[in-house]
Amino acid sequence: MASSPTVLMRLVASAYAVAEKSADIVRKVLYSGELKIIEKTGANDLQTLADRLVQKSICASLSKSFPKLTIIGEEDLPAEPVDDDLIESGQNSAILQKSCPDQYTSLKEEELVVWVDPLDGTKEYTEGLLDHVTVLIGIAYKGTAIAGVINQPFFNYQMGAGAVLGRTLWGVLGLGAFGFQLQEVPDGKRIITTTRSHSNKLVTSAVQAMDPHDVIKVGGAGNKIIQLVEGKASAYVFASLGCKKWDTCAPEAILHAVGGKLTDMHGNAYRYDADVKHMNSAGVLATLRDHQYYLSRVPQDVLQALPSD
Repeated sequence: MASSPTVLMRLVASAYAVAEKSADIVRKVLYSGELKIIEKTGANDLQTLADRLVQKSICASLSKSFPKLTIIGEEDLPAEPVDDDLIESGQNSAILQKSCPDQYTSLKEEELVVWVDPLDGTKEYTEGLLDHVTVLIGIAYKGTAIAGVINQPFFNYQMGAGAVLGRTLWGVLGLGAFGFQLQEVPDGKRIITTTRSHSNKLVTSAVQAMDPHDVIKVGGAGNKIIQLVEGKASAYVFASLGCKKWDTCAPEAILHAVGGKLTDMHGNAYRYDADVKHMNSAGVLATLRDHQYYLSRVPQDVLQALPSD
């Protein structure tokens, strides 16, 4: 282990550990059968007991170890004491052994902003589409997503008894991404991944304009980025409101760490400063390569309907 790991690498190591704890919570709530679902703004915007417990666990755990961090979570929860059994103080030792990229070695806690989506794909979680579900912890510096952790609590759940359940992906700009095998869609194939439950005319128009060979409709921003880096899709297209900073911070960091790109539908980068608005109001376009091609195909009516910030 490095004699004195940097703040960033310690934070990523802690985020990895609490993401694994979060996965245990997510599974435990599901298996209990007591999801305690709340509709936040409608039937497609749900919150479960797992969302609430995981956000408490992540925020309290990271705040305890890094008290000067700014942490922004999806769920609007009351300020109240957090049970000790939700606190994770461990760190992933393999991450602590990695060298921090030079540009981040002197970062301080108070310069970092953490964006937390405790359960990305909540609707799918309630419907049993468990491979769509992720826990997202993104880390930003000066408005840029520089590191991220994605946990899939139910990875391998369809493999039957004996399968190792769950996995954690992580990445840091300038270091790379880990926990998965990077693959690309074969040359010449355009496979679009997009929303399964938040589609509208703009989304459909943008997807069709890409002239895709196939379209995959799945839940969760984290899940869609995993589709890109594992070669199941060549572009993630979401030409609409709905996606927010906690949905994209961690996935963007991992995608960028392997050479991909995530922008709004105009090609502009999103910012993750503490004071930005939470909505990604100009949609999301993410690719592992050929980003400019997909940007060039976005219809004018879509661009006009989604003004860039």
